[in-house]
Amino acid sequence: GEDVKPFTPEKTKEIVMSLQQPAVFCNMVGDWPALHWNVKYLSAVLEGKTIQFRLGLKTVDLVPQFETSCSYVEATLEEFLAWSCGEPSCLSGPFSCYDYSKYWAYADYKYIARIFEDKPEIFQDVRWSDFGFPGRSGKESTLWIGSEGANTPCHLDSYGCNLVLQVQGRKRWHLFPPGDTSFLYPTRIPYEESSIFSKVNIANPDLKRFPEFRNSTAHVVTLSPGQVLLVPRHWWHYVESIDPVTVSINSWIELDADHEARVEEAITRMLVCAIKSAENPSDGDLWLNPTEVEATSHEINLQYLNKAVSAYLKCQETSVSGQACSSSTGAKQRTSASCKRKRREVGCEPEGCTLLTQECDFPTPKAEELQKIPFGPHLIQVLPQSHKTSTMAAVAVESGGGDLLHENEGEHFGKLHCKRKRLLMSNDCETAAHEMDSDCSPCTSQTALSTNDLLDSLVNPRVIGLVAQLLLERMRV
Repeated sequence: GEDVKPFTPEKTKEIVMSLQQPAVFCNMVGDWPALHWNVKYLSAVLEGKTIQFRLGLKTVDLVPQFETSCSYVEATLEEFLAWSCGEPSCLSGPFSCYDYSKYWAYADYKYIARIFEDKPEIFQDVRWSDFGFPGRSGKESTLWIGSEGANTPCHLDSYGCNLVLQVQGRKRWHLFPPGDTSFLYPTRIPYEESSIFSKVNIANPDLKRFPEFRNSTAHVVTLSPGQVLLVPRHWWHYVESIDPVTVSINSWIELDADHEARVEEAITRMLVCAIKSAENPSDGDLWLNPTEVEATSHEINLQYLNKAVSAYLKCQETSVSGQACSSSTGAKQRTSASCKRKRREVGCEPEGCTLLTQECDFPTPKAEELQKIPFGPHLIQVLPQSHKTSTMAAVAVESGGGDLLHENEGEHFGKLHCKRKRLLMSNDCETAAHEMDSDCSPCTSQTALSTNDLLDSLVNPRVIGLVAQLLLERMRV
């Protein structure tokens, strides 16, 4: 018979747009063809097409392993699968230099519209319309394929909220509320538009250097195939693959608040690029995340800022006049402020990026208009850990959508060395740590302030928020 879902698209959208804490949707995607997107299937669909993998070490360190300190290889999914299974054929392939027992690999942030551009029919395998977003499919989604230990450093996304479908294997999510931002020591180095990183290695926190991290509250969940995680706006997250092979699909949902966030990001880009570009290039500080490709000029950054301010003001005028903002879809909807990784994945250049003035197809529901959130077997809260974040306790959601189970596995979460790597690994971890960030080495007492120290204060989210408000007030006069 017809697959009956626990929530209608309208109710699901209401939940997504109003819920300010992470939650897991169960039994919502049982009929999605995308549930068959395991690596073996995707390998057959791609027919030998290569994609880029990021590689890191499965070793313990107090420093997060940012993308600036990773290796990168081009490989087919067939080669990745063989490597992750330990097959002898990998001895001569692109992964031949990387022992599976020591390294993880991550094909992260791959835009489905790009990698399947010659097979557009596959976009319909992903049906975000079931969550109340008609017309949103795989074309507006990204694909994540990783091996055991593959992880994303703890960060928050400046724009939108996030829906994540787990397809193959399991991933463990460590989430922290927006109110914990100061406890997570935010930094914009490495710089990536719309991503604010934490200096803390969530998997192995250095409480001596970052004592306030003790005050943070982790919400930990293990996401299983067939489940969809809602990551609300500005929730910090550290994500790790805990099975030999994992596949996830996600989509960011635009919000009205994104207009102001784009102004803040434009200010941040201008300041970071101006100050870091003024440094001596021989200093060797890899401050620009690989996803950014190159530092944009002051002129281009000023264009970003003016477009962001214009878009914000126009949306405000539209709201006042009672007209709803409409949403665009596909590659044309991507704004300059959301091009952070698309410059690499989709070929979006700064000159070609344009800000849309109307992006939100719905107003955010007011609290008094909402019914009580229907938590239960089909919508499970991701609860705070009962102990502080230094414990190894975790919360798992079973595939069937049953009760939350508490784990105490005592395992490492893919803790990594701080080795500097771009295309080749460095052999000097401590040197790389000092080069990457003067604040990176846990054993060095700083005697002088660095450019990065200044930037950490100058582009702190609280400071940027205030500057954005002052700029917007100036424009309203």
